[in-house]
Amino acid sequence: MPKRFGKTSRLSFMLSAGLVAMTSPALAQEAADDQTNDSNTIVVVAQGREQLLSDVPVAVSAVNAETLENTGANDIRQLNQVVPSLLVSSTGNEANGSARIRGIGTVGDNPGLESSVAVFIDGVYRSRSGIGLNELGEIDRVEVLRGPQGTLFGRNASAGLISVYSKKPEFEFGGFGEATYGNYDNIRVAGGITGPISETLAARMDGVYEKRDGFLRDVTNNVDLGNRDRYFVKGQLLWEPVDTVSFRFIADYTNRDERCCGAVYLGRDFNPLIGDLNEPSTPLTPLQANGNNIINVLRDMGQPLSSFNNPFNRQTFVTRGRTYDGSTTDGGVSLEVNWDMGGASLTSITGYREYKNSQASDTDYSAVDILYRADDEDAQFRQFKTFSQELRLQGEAFDGALDWLVGAYYADEDLTVRDNLRFGSQYGRFASCRLVSGALGALYSPGSAGCLAARPALFGAASPLIYAGIDRLDSINDRGSLSDRYFQNSRNYAFFTHNIIHFTDKLDLTLGLRYTNERKRFTATFSNDNTACVQNQAALSSLLTNPALAATAGGIIGLSCQGNSTAELNGVSINDRRKESEFTGTAVLSWKPIDDLLFYGSFSRGYKAGGFNLDRSALKSPIPTFASVGGAQALVQGLQFDPEFVDAYELGAKYSSGPLTINVALFRQEFENFQLNTFNGTVFLVQTVNGCTADLAGGDRDLSATTGRCAAGDVSYGVRAQGVELEASVRPARDFTVNAGLTYAKTEYRDNLVGNKNGAPLDPALRKLPGDNLSNAPELTFTGSMAWTPDIGDSGLSGLVYVDTRMTEGYNTGSDLFGQKEQPSFVLVNARVGIRGPDQKWAVELWAQNLFDVNYTQVAFNTPFQAGTTSAPFVDPQFPGGRQIFSAFLAEPRTYGLTLRGRF
Repeated sequence: MPKRFGKTSRLSFMLSAGLVAMTSPALAQEAADDQTNDSNTIVVVAQGREQLLSDVPVAVSAVNAETLENTGANDIRQLNQVVPSLLVSSTGNEANGSARIRGIGTVGDNPGLESSVAVFIDGVYRSRSGIGLNELGEIDRVEVLRGPQGTLFGRNASAGLISVYSKKPEFEFGGFGEATYGNYDNIRVAGGITGPISETLAARMDGVYEKRDGFLRDVTNNVDLGNRDRYFVKGQLLWEPVDTVSFRFIADYTNRDERCCGAVYLGRDFNPLIGDLNEPSTPLTPLQANGNNIINVLRDMGQPLSSFNNPFNRQTFVTRGRTYDGSTTDGGVSLEVNWDMGGASLTSITGYREYKNSQASDTDYSAVDILYRADDEDAQFRQFKTFSQELRLQGEAFDGALDWLVGAYYADEDLTVRDNLRFGSQYGRFASCRLVSGALGALYSPGSAGCLAARPALFGAASPLIYAGIDRLDSINDRGSLSDRYFQNSRNYAFFTHNIIHFTDKLDLTLGLRYTNERKRFTATFSNDNTACVQNQAALSSLLTNPALAATAGGIIGLSCQGNSTAELNGVSINDRRKESEFTGTAVLSWKPIDDLLFYGSFSRGYKAGGFNLDRSALKSPIPTFASVGGAQALVQGLQFDPEFVDAYELGAKYSSGPLTINVALFRQEFENFQLNTFNGTVFLVQTVNGCTADLAGGDRDLSATTGRCAAGDVSYGVRAQGVELEASVRPARDFTVNAGLTYAKTEYRDNLVGNKNGAPLDPALRKLPGDNLSNAPELTFTGSMAWTPDIGDSGLSGLVYVDTRMTEGYNTGSDLFGQKEQPSFVLVNARVGIRGPDQKWAVELWAQNLFDVNYTQVAFNTPFQAGTTSAPFVDPQFPGGRQIFSAFLAEPRTYGLTLRGRF
């Protein structure tokens, strides 16, 4: 199993980061007194007002246009290289890509969960952080605010926010163009033009087109997966009828037709095999101590065992005829109005957006046809239609002693999800062989009816029922969901205020308060043609009380009702609603003993709304019938999850003088009702996680669904993030800049976890969580960059040498924290060299991302339905209790290319 840093490696890591930090002041001493550092002079609106970055008593990273261009950022994922506290990743569907700040983010591919890290583009909130994975056009800057937000922006967020600001129209004619060609046959063309239409009206138009082969090869169907085929257009108008009023209108549209996102099996160290890979015909005995019966079944149904050799050969074996074709459209309009009324200024941002994603998939990620979503844009998609309105009024009072801001926000969003998850043409045989190879191993015969070599009366009088149930599994092929429909309307409004009291010219107190009112309405209808589920439940339910028969009968019922497939929901319509209102806020005390130094301390209370799990598997266990509990509507409350809260504490210091800036922040964040989405290999679990102040005696770490209960009065926060952040920048010469960032974040679950605020037991699938770090939450991360732009003689030409790096300590990529999902520490390096013409009118640049072709996984997961039996004695050397097979979504390999730029 991959290991985290050892003591020696961690020491080397920290010394390397510290060396950069220590050399920064030394280099700064060599700078001329009149030089300034561009990073110090970045103007941000992190507090709703234009301020120098060094004057903002908030943990915020600001990335300017030059850095974004040098690192090759086309969407928010590339910010990972320059913001150490941020991690953006995507998995089975880019529509639900996830952003994490200080190790905290929303996990999983479920559109019912809102983002812990909010994304704003030109002031308009994007409903899910994955929507920010589109092309962005030419960017002015990006601000990443860390910690809970809500007293400054329209939409609140519990972990932080990413705010993207694109370049505005200008009243001077100009434009740019660039063309890139790279490996994987990558072609990217981008351009923009801006200029005046009249003395008061300016316009801007930007566009991007990109096409590229994929990084993963589907050997069966001979196509690439993870390719790019997209275009983006954006038009803007800026009208300034008078000096005190401006109107900025933006319209944009993105279209993507791509094959996303294939996965590969993890290697033999994680998925133990039986026998010799080089001799697949060797007879294999089910439940051999060092093997896995589920791999027997996969092999006998056509899965090449070579697919378990090396995930980083980037070959996958997709079921013949299945596809990952996807279509995404994203567009919208916004109007920003700014009015300087003299004593106060008013800002209004109105936005309307539509986002739709349809994604076919071979959902079992194997050559065996077990589970799929059909390539039908009408039967499976997710769509957001969002209207938002933000108003802010701000000004000064008491001769400048008070800098005040009040605001209001309203949003109305319709979320529609349709799903058609279906069993494949081989599911029935796969399910029966999976059962027989474990419970009835001696009878395993994949070429025989029901996968049985013989049918002895092993179960006495119940034998005919057992064998009929096994045979009935074959009737499930090409059955499942026909068109499940989910609709959620979310309406929220909020009032907020953020006020800075200047006690003296050196001491400030900031007080912010927010009231949020959230209402969600939910409806769903289901249709399914899997009749075997109901038939097996009716036939075999009576056997579940017999200890000798319960495991086999339950296995047959479970396999026929696997995942979210049951015909009991045919024609069923359910509905529910929830409403909540909360006060949140912040208080910050800041002190500038000298002009170049700022100290601050803050407390914030953050909040993220509750909601509905948009997955039918949450409605019930597959064994009891709906009739026994009063119908599906009686269980709809099981789809709800509670709001998430956080108490955040922070101490910080910022020093900025000439070419040097250093920012330090100490933080602690405590999350109640932490919203966690986990795929356990069969269904998606959405559970809020809390801690119990009483000792649960290991009840939260066992396989029981009933142990580990806590009295409601003893329930407290369940997740804690604490650590230190350091950012430094130095510009010792006009043409040389060094930036460095270090984040140590211990983001972990508490011991003695429970499942909700009432103290219900934690789901057994999450038994590895107590006391461990969260997924995708490395304790130690370092980023560094160096940019050198020397003049080349007196020709007016200049060079470019740019390198950035991100060093990441090992972390677990799975939300259930199974040991097989551990990602070892790794280092990523990007580089760019080039020549620029006079005044940078043109440039030729050679670049590489992931320069050293480092192999690592974004997320490892339980491969759907592919868990072997545990009925025989077996000890997994990496995780006890099962023979679950694991797959992974890989990160991008090395890419490189040549870019030509022109500007006028």
